[in-house]
Amino acid sequence: QVQLVESGGGLVQAGGSLRLSCAASGSIFSINAMGWYRQAPGKQRELVAAITSGGSTNYADSVKGRFTISRDNAKNTVYLQMNSLKPEDTAVYYCNADSYHPPRPILVVTTTPGDYWGQGTQVTVSS
Repeated sequence: QVQLVESGGGLVQAGGSLRLSCAASGSIFSINAMGWYRQAPGKQRELVAAITSGGSTNYADSVKGRFTISRDNAKNTVYLQMNSLKPEDTAVYYCNADSYHPPRPILVVTTTPGDYWGQGTQVTVSS
């Protein structure tokens, strides 16, 4: 089993920045791709960004050029740097991880989330 714990959410003004972190524990040797999803009130959960164990990344069109996903495998942590935040970025952000073997290509990762989810962290962007 894998446990994911997010941190770094909060309230920020439009145009500001936040950095989310997600620390993995448990069967971390099994983790391959990781990603960030978000869910706004009344909307479906959507992919924000994903990164494979090899470092390939993919982003939702709405965040390209503003958000950057990265991971530190030594620390078993994935990050989401969010810049130029907009009110429409307001949502609960969830960390996700998979343990598929062999590792899935990035385009597959972006279409189907892994089995492990964090509890979510609230990001609120005021106008």
